[in-house]
Order: sequence, then C-alpha cells, then structure tokens
Amino acid sequence: MRVVTTKDRSAKSVIQAVRGSDEVLGLLPAEAVDPTVRVLTVGGQHPLRNPKSYPLETKSARRVPEVTTLAAVGDIMLGRRVGSRHFEDPAAPLQPLSRRLAAAEITVGNFESTLSADGSPTQGSDSFSASPRVVPGLRTAGFDVISLANNHVGDYGTRALRQTLSRFADGNIAAVGAGRNLTEARRPVIMERDGVQIGFLATDSIGETPAATKSRPGTNRLNMPPRTGPLNQAQLRRISSDISALARRVDTVVVLTHWGAQYTHQPEPSQRTAARTFADAGADLIIGGHPHWVQGWEMAGSAVVVHSLGNFVFDMDFQTKTREGVFLEVVLWGGSVKAVEAVPYVIDQSFTPRPVRGHRAAGILADVWSTSRGPYAPS
Repeated sequence: MRVVTTKDRSAKSVIQAVRGSDEVLGLLPAEAVDPTVRVLTVGGQHPLRNPKSYPLETKSARRVPEVTTLAAVGDIMLGRRVGSRHFEDPAAPLQPLSRRLAAAEITVGNFESTLSADGSPTQGSDSFSASPRVVPGLRTAGFDVISLANNHVGDYGTRALRQTLSRFADGNIAAVGAGRNLTEARRPVIMERDGVQIGFLATDSIGETPAATKSRPGTNRLNMPPRTGPLNQAQLRRISSDISALARRVDTVVVLTHWGAQYTHQPEPSQRTAARTFADAGADLIIGGHPHWVQGWEMAGSAVVVHSLGNFVFDMDFQTKTREGVFLEVVLWGGSVKAVEAVPYVIDQSFTPRPVRGHRAAGILADVWSTSRGPYAPS
C-alpha cells in the first residue's frame, strides 16, 4: 500500500492518485474529499458523517457545514408472494434493515406496486398490490419519500392509483413521480433538515402505468428506449425545466428514475443521455431502478449517476442477480454531495434483504463497477 499526502502534492492530485489505484491510500483534509473516493473510518467514526468525533484532525480555518445523511433503496415490492409469505406483518421484510435505514435523516425508495386492488388487474399475474398495512412498517424503517414513478403503480387502474396516493399521504409518507394529473406528477417533494433543503423529482420511462395528463392520473413520463422510446425531447426539456426550477429553490436535487432494460448490468445509452441532461439542469444525484439487477455508476458533470440499485424487496427468486442489490448511504455537507457509499445485500428465501460481507459483497460490487465509467470504472 502506497500513502500519498497533501504535504507533497495538492488535494486534487491526492484524489486522482486514489482514484487511479486500489493500492493507494490518501491523507487529506475531509473538506477536500469528493464522492468519487471511499473514506476510511477510524475507531468506528466516519470522517464525513461524524467529523467532530473523528480522531484524526488537521488544522483548518473552514467551519464544517451542516451534515445531512440520506439513505436510498431500490425497488420495493411487498405484494404477490411477499405479501402472502408475510401476511401477518406485510412489512416484515424491512425489519432487519429498519434501524440502519431509519438512522439516516432522509430515507427514500421506489415503491413498485399499488396500495389498493380496487380495480381489474392490468398486467395479469404481474399486477402488484401491497396491503395498506405496510405503511406503518415503511415509516418505522424511516421512509420519508416514496417514488411512484414506475410501471406498477397503475396495475389496478386509476381508482386504485388515487387510493394509493391518499394512503401514502394519510401515512405521512411523501409520494413523488405520480399524481392525479400531470401537475401533481411533476410536483417535487422538498425535505428540510437543519436548514438544508433536499428536493426530489421522479420519472418513469417504462410504461404500463399511463402517463399523467391534465385530466388523467399517471406517472411523470419520460419516453425513452427500450420500452417507450425513442427519447422524447419535449418531455426531456420539460423535466429539465422542472429540475432547474427546483435547483433554484433547494440545496440538493435528487432525481429518481425508472428506466432501462431488465436483467442486465449494462445501462441503455439513452440513460446516459438523460442523466447528462438532468445534471446540466442542476441535478446533484440521479438514482435509477427497474432493471432488477445492479448497474454501473458514473459522473455526469458534478452529479453522481447510479443507474440501478437492483431489487430491494421482491419475490424474483428465479435468478441470483435479481436477489442481489445495493442501497446507498449518502452524506451531504451543506447540501453538497460528499459521499455516496454502496451497501451490498442479498434477498433471502423469505424475500428479506440482508447485508453481506466478504466474497459475496465483493461480487455484487464487482457487478456494479463492471459497467461503471469515469472515476468509478475498475482500475
């Protein structure tokens, strides 16, 4: 292991050396760290989450900005066989990770179903409806924001979709990316923690659920390959305009996307095009779902792009890769993204995600990095 420090070179040069090799350890002030490198804990203390408790200190005239933590998970599906298996407590699969997720100041995920079956199933056996009794469990697990911009929130028609929106609102969980009309589906959710404002927007590019219009419930649609393409430039401009407007109001913009091809680690080229446009408009973090497998990371300008987190809770036990995923632990300093860290897990036979270490964790992360680009590409 080679150690490089700011005694001999600039902080930027130290960061570049760490990015370039797994055999380099960099020593530099925490204020110079960016989300393209992984920081090390000392004595169980994280230098970015707990800067005042970190045992290694350097002199700095700069005051540490407000620290805000965010947790983000992939596709949550608590219906079908998951709901049948856990009928007594349909939110039980969340319990093993509830404390860790709730420890973040803001927790967000994609809810891949309705909270109502009050209508005819539109996708046959692939129509997903979870019990409304999952809402307290989601709250216990810390969920503040749920994206409904996906291809299953419309699985039981417009009445069930409206009921789903109402049930999340009654449960004090903010829903983003779907609404009773296009105005609602476009509307961002803004969370404030200790004076730092984080804004969330969500988009659906898969279909099945209708696109919201002025008079029809649905999702905030961005048509693009492989399911609803070609990439719709008018919709892209509209969503970019919404991102720009939100960026003027908040410190951090998070865009939650439902996009891409299923059962592949490789992002669609249109995902990268849309992500760059979102970043140019002011997005700081872009988090994707729908492929059911993990996909690569990259930087789009100064924004971190995570193309797919994989399934979080699902009954897709027919493949190894559909049972593997990562959730994110994000650290913001004064609203700026300082760290984005992946926590690998495996969904067990009871459809419950459980963190893993060692070779299994390394294998999941290797799948992520295999299609990553820029500073996240394998060295």
